[in-house]
Amino acid sequence: MAAIVTEKLGEKVGAEVLGVDADRLLNDQDLPSACLTALEENGALLFRGLNIDPATQVAFCRRLGELLSFPTSPPYDIPEINEINWDPSHPRAEYFRGNVAWHIDGALDYDIPPKASVMTAEVVTEQGGETEFASTYAAYDDLTDAEKERFADLRVVHTLEAIVRPAYPNPTPEQLADWAKRPSREHPLVWQHRSGRRSLVFGSTTSHIVGMSREDGRALLDELEERATAPDRVFSHSWTAGDMVIWDNRGLVHRVRPFDQTEPRRMHRITLAGDEPIQ
Repeated sequence: MAAIVTEKLGEKVGAEVLGVDADRLLNDQDLPSACLTALEENGALLFRGLNIDPATQVAFCRRLGELLSFPTSPPYDIPEINEINWDPSHPRAEYFRGNVAWHIDGALDYDIPPKASVMTAEVVTEQGGETEFASTYAAYDDLTDAEKERFADLRVVHTLEAIVRPAYPNPTPEQLADWAKRPSREHPLVWQHRSGRRSLVFGSTTSHIVGMSREDGRALLDELEERATAPDRVFSHSWTAGDMVIWDNRGLVHRVRPFDQTEPRRMHRITLAGDEPIQ
């Protein structure tokens, strides 16, 4: 395995990978496995100032695993690239506004959530727009024994309305009808991974806990999120155009910090297909 040099960026999550350029991304035969090992250990990996083009990003990500495809859009029309763009003209701009809240990608969209995401910054804002990461593995590990026993069998319902309603507190009937078209999903609160590790499944997609009152279930989910995302547990990355970050979608939640939405902000995200259902 090729040795990669990493430098810790946070106590619970985050490390910077040093000495990797575009040539190594494409040609170092041992780099993908080294990156995946480092990802398991650190949760999120920063490659600062890579300045790679979308084709190079796709080629590298294919070396990490199977990639998901998305509807294409100009100027690249590359199905593996999901452009994160809040411009009102973007077809998913309304959905992206939910990204200001902590979330796991695909908890609502897929039977098997994505394994990891790889995002590069094309255009960044002068202020704000940082992406923050917190470990859901650490969130479980830090529970008391009594909490682990209590939460072992709890199940949580995830909905689109839970994601977007905070951004639209007074939705129109048309919005409510549109949100209701997306099927809900039910997941266990505690994800028992094949590796033997356990993590908590929470975030902006969560609506309520099965068998609990809405008020009590919401209070518990909010408390767990608050504990897991305390400032000393968070890795916050301030983007510079050309940066690339890989994060473990199965063991982290993430969010974007507020920014001036009249300024352009464009990110290229590639998503590695998952191979492990939440169970």
